[in-house]
Amino acid sequence: MMLKNILFFSTLILVFVFKNLESHPLSDDFANLVQEKSPSVVNVFTVQKPKQVQNNQNPLEGIPPQFRDFFKNFPPGFPFGPQQQPNQQDTERPQALGSGFVIDPTGYIVTNNHVIEQANEIKVKFQDDSELEAKLVGTDKLTDIALLKVESKKPLPYLKFADSDKARVGHSVFAIGNPFGLGGTVTSGIISAFNRDINAGPYDSFIQTDASINRGNSGGPLFNLEGEVLGINTAIFSPTGGSVGIGFSIPANLAKPIIEQLRKFGKTQRGWLGVRIQELTPEIAKSLGLKNEEGVLISMVNPGEPAEKGGLKSGDVILEFNGKKIKDVKSLQRTVAESMVESKAKVKVWRDNKERSFNVKLGELEKFNMTADDKSETNKEVVTDEIEIDKVGLRLLGLNKETRTRYNIPKNIKGVVITAVKRDSFASKAGLNVGNVISQIAQKDIERPNDAKKILDDFLKNNADSALLQVFEGEFSKFLILKLK
Repeated sequence: MMLKNILFFSTLILVFVFKNLESHPLSDDFANLVQEKSPSVVNVFTVQKPKQVQNNQNPLEGIPPQFRDFFKNFPPGFPFGPQQQPNQQDTERPQALGSGFVIDPTGYIVTNNHVIEQANEIKVKFQDDSELEAKLVGTDKLTDIALLKVESKKPLPYLKFADSDKARVGHSVFAIGNPFGLGGTVTSGIISAFNRDINAGPYDSFIQTDASINRGNSGGPLFNLEGEVLGINTAIFSPTGGSVGIGFSIPANLAKPIIEQLRKFGKTQRGWLGVRIQELTPEIAKSLGLKNEEGVLISMVNPGEPAEKGGLKSGDVILEFNGKKIKDVKSLQRTVAESMVESKAKVKVWRDNKERSFNVKLGELEKFNMTADDKSETNKEVVTDEIEIDKVGLRLLGLNKETRTRYNIPKNIKGVVITAVKRDSFASKAGLNVGNVISQIAQKDIERPNDAKKILDDFLKNNADSALLQVFEGEFSKFLILKLK
């Protein structure tokens, strides 16, 4: 009986094995998909510009430390890699630096900006080994996207973008690219995470994948199993310079409007609000009467910019922008940037313990000029006596030509300057320093030391826990909590 059972199970195993050896439908489907999409993926070759770097200059400056080991292993002269003065022979020899993919049958090709940034000439090589010279249409350093154009005698096979918002963690993906100059390399994996911020720029929202991505994959496509481009492979996290299963791709939905702008204008045209912003902390949210920390606090409104013209003020908390809820600084930056220049935006804010809405005509980020407005009313001198608020530990003085010069305070900053901070006081514990300018207390503008004293005395008299202060340190503004107990 036991022998019969063994024979029975052995037969089942053999049937299962032979059945699976006979057909691999999933594997065949995947292979067919790769074969279909590969002709649209190209290798990018460039001739590099000679670039001199001072002996004391760090070529990895600005790159997050955890990514420097990856970039430093690129060949000399590669963007983000150790630079050296090339000889004439080096400058004339093309190098395979990255990947790209065709998005239009007329010859538009997407890659990374860092792949072609230092190039004198750009060529792309297709799967059939044919090469074409590429013209640079436009680049966007903030998202690391570049758009190229080649002239072909016949329509080129091209790829379509996916709706990356529909993708989920765990979905299968694959990449095709040119790692280490090995063109047409295919790797597969899953989506590991979304919205990764690797400190590469203000609009970081990378897809993280464990599909193997190495040097040379930059600019290549990350596919879903429908054969659509889910993202543009851009960076890896690696202590060795090789893949350790942590790669990052620009989401298709972030890339599409950028590419469209580059194609139409040769540059980006991002919406611009004209504010400086900061995250809400639980303490600040509580002091403003908010139920949670969702939203973004305006720490400064630039004079003459769209926000000021639309009625927004420092101390406002932006809750919604064009009907989209704003949860943090990154979400506001991306939402504003994706908005059309000169369009009217409806901005919902929290001010004076209630919601208010404003219509703001957006400007253009690329045209923004950081020069201070010399016509500001702060050119007028304010003559005041120095005032001490002993219980808080502050000594304050009004702003005039003399105090601005003494404490190096820009002309466009309003408020009162801190001239002394008592050790171990409430002010000291809050992080206030001599030379800081207090511009607001409890969302009320401060022009003279007496204004500050009156508000803080009232807070102390009413046994308040804390007060919300807007403080300038040079040109940079922030809100902080001054605890009064």
